[in-house]
Order: sequence, then structure tokens, then C-alpha cells
Amino acid sequence: MKSKTDCDVLIIGAGPAGSTAAALLAEMGHRVLVLEREKFPRYHIGESLLPFTYQPLQRLGLIERMRTSAFVKKYSVQFVSPSGRASQPFYFFDRYDRNTVAQTWQVLRSEFDQMLLDNARAKGAEVKEQTVVKELLKEGNRFTGARAQTKDGETMEYRAPITLDCTGKEAFSAVRNNWRMKDPFLNKVAVWTYFQGAKRDEGIDAGATTVAYVPEKGWFWYIPQHNDMISVGVVAEGKYLTRGGVKSAEDIFKREVEQNQWIKQHLACGRQTGQYFLTSEYSHHSRHCGTEGLLLVGDAFAFLDPVFSSGVMLALKSGTMAADVVHEAFVARDFSPARFTQYAATLREGVENMRRLVYAFYDPKFSFRQLTNKYPDAVGSVTDCLSGDVNKDFSVLWKQIEEFVPLPEALPVGQPLAAKHLEPA
Repeated sequence: MKSKTDCDVLIIGAGPAGSTAAALLAEMGHRVLVLEREKFPRYHIGESLLPFTYQPLQRLGLIERMRTSAFVKKYSVQFVSPSGRASQPFYFFDRYDRNTVAQTWQVLRSEFDQMLLDNARAKGAEVKEQTVVKELLKEGNRFTGARAQTKDGETMEYRAPITLDCTGKEAFSAVRNNWRMKDPFLNKVAVWTYFQGAKRDEGIDAGATTVAYVPEKGWFWYIPQHNDMISVGVVAEGKYLTRGGVKSAEDIFKREVEQNQWIKQHLACGRQTGQYFLTSEYSHHSRHCGTEGLLLVGDAFAFLDPVFSSGVMLALKSGTMAADVVHEAFVARDFSPARFTQYAATLREGVENMRRLVYAFYDPKFSFRQLTNKYPDAVGSVTDCLSGDVNKDFSVLWKQIEEFVPLPEALPVGQPLAAKHLEPA
């Protein structure tokens, strides 16, 4: 076994959260090492960006790269009833400056994530791909790094004052520390695939995200991508999607296409390509954001639900926040858990605001149309939250929504764990 100790920050996972934190910390002059189990580019779901990804992308210096990329420009979101009746598009430029957050992108994650990782490398981060982390290292109550296996089968120990867990849905640290918990209500199943040559709306609406309803509060996403591809999937309760004993992803998908006329008509001229994917029980929260020597970032901290495409936005946002709080820890020479308290509070506030809107969306008694008919001023607040401006006071909006349906209390989770409460290694 070899030991390597010459890094300031060890980052596990090179997705959007890890690459963002790596780029910014390297830019600040820290020695950053990223361990990634895959070889990039690699496939990943989560392809529709929210307007408020603009700020972290701007800080990463990637806005011009995005503007000149092949990624499809996204100006709006629309909702479609099972009968095929589409709402008016909700245009971001009705709320925001046209030159900044009023336009975002539909991305191919293999290309987008590669861009983020290349940017981290360009700013000075060292990246080791095809390196699988096997366990976290501890000295007493303090996490000190990780033990990993390289692509050549060699076992290495990497040590650093601070380790960032950016392992996404796998949530490496939360699982191993028994911090991971399911959301009390959000427990959906998603089935998806890709079509080439399927129908797109015209003009500025060609890149819109469409949310198309099926019975029992299920819904399709329809995301136009470049190379004439469409990402399309259905999300609902497992008992609904597997009714009648249907279990194969392909059979579920084909049956549900018949439940929404807009989806059926838009796919009719296209050709299904690639495999059918299925995933379930993806909503989760970590009881703690970390402890001494360890900080959770992005989906490793929490993942809600794909309905409002919040995952990449929260990954980029938390990656930026993590970089700042870790840099401050180096300046203060203090990596105590208490230093991560505000990081956790801010991130949980954003998650909880989006979570309330997701809960409302899935309640059979709720409709955005009824809400905005009674409270026209709610349109702005709903648009802000759906755009990713999640750290603001939405108390008026929640009171308005609660006239129609109950909303969940914030989960009492996410704060850092004081080292004295950890079991010694």
C-alpha cells in the first residue's frame, strides 16, 4: 500500500458538485485532488438546467463556453394535461434579465460534466479517474482522507485536512455513517429513454421543458437535446407504474405514452434509441452535512425529485458554497464542525423551499392554476422557486398554498455532527 498526503482538499466524485468545488478551490491556490470511479465522459441523467445555474457557471468562467456550445437553449417550461392541452409557456424573461438567468440550457450530461471536469483540471486540480474509494480514513473522531483502489488494482491512501463527499446519489459517507434517510413522502419510480427525430415546438419554444401529466399525479418529462435527440421519461408511484403486474421498463414506458396525447403525438414521428432505464427510491437526505474533516456536497447531501430539475442547480450551488467555506477554514486554520453550520442551514433552506413546492405538486388536491387564479401575485414567487432562486422568504407563498393543501414541516436534519458524538475509529 502506498500513501499520498500532499493535498489540501480531497474530493470524492467528479460530477457537477465535485468539479465545481475543485475548480474554485484550486483557483484559490489550494492543492486539490479529485478521485472519480468512472472514466469521463460517462452517461448521467439530469439534463435540464434551471436559470439559477447561471451564477455558479459565471463564477466558474463557463458562461461563454455554454453560449457557444451545441446545448439547446431553454427559455421556458410548459405543462400539458393528459388530453394534450398545453399551458402557455412560462418564460423566464418575463421575470428576469434576458442577458443573464432568463435563458438556460438542456444539456447532455456526458458533455456538460466533461466540460466542468476539464475546467477544474485547467484551474489546477489533479484528477484521478477510474479510482474507486473503498473507505474513509479516520484518526480518532477526525476524518483524514480515503483509501482507494486505482485502475491498476493498487491500493492507495490519500490524506487531507478536509474531504468533500461529492458522490451523488451513492451518498458514500451518509450510507457508511448511517446518516442517510428517505424522504417521508417522496418515493417515486422513474422510467426513461431517448428518441431521435421526435417533434419539437417551434421557434423560441423548441428548447422548452415540458411536464406532461398522466393519471394519479404521474408525469412525463420531455427535454429537447442537440443532435436531434429527446430525453423523455415518466415518473410516478411504483404501485401505479407496475399496476397489472407490468414490470419491464419498456412495457411501462410504452403503456404510459398512451396516457398523454401530447407525448404520444410528439413521439410518433421519432425513433426510440438506446435502452430503457428505471430507477426508484431516489429521494434522500443526510442527517448531517459532515463532521470534522468531512463535508457533504450536492446529491450526497440531499436529493429531492426530478420534477423541477433542481439536482444540478443544487449541486453547482453547494459546490460553490463548499469551496468558500473550506477556503475560510484554511484561512482560519479551523476545520471544526461548527464552521459548517451556516453552509448546512443555507443549503437545507433551499432544499426545504423546493421540497414544499414538490409536495404541493404531487398532492391530488392541488393545482397551480387554482393557486394563481386566487392569488395572481403567487406567479412571481412560484417562478422564482422553480427557477432555482431558493434562498429567499417564501412564507407568503406557503400560506397561500396551505389554503389548498398541507405542506411539510422542515426536516430537522443537515447540521454538522460535533466530533465528540462520533464513535472512535
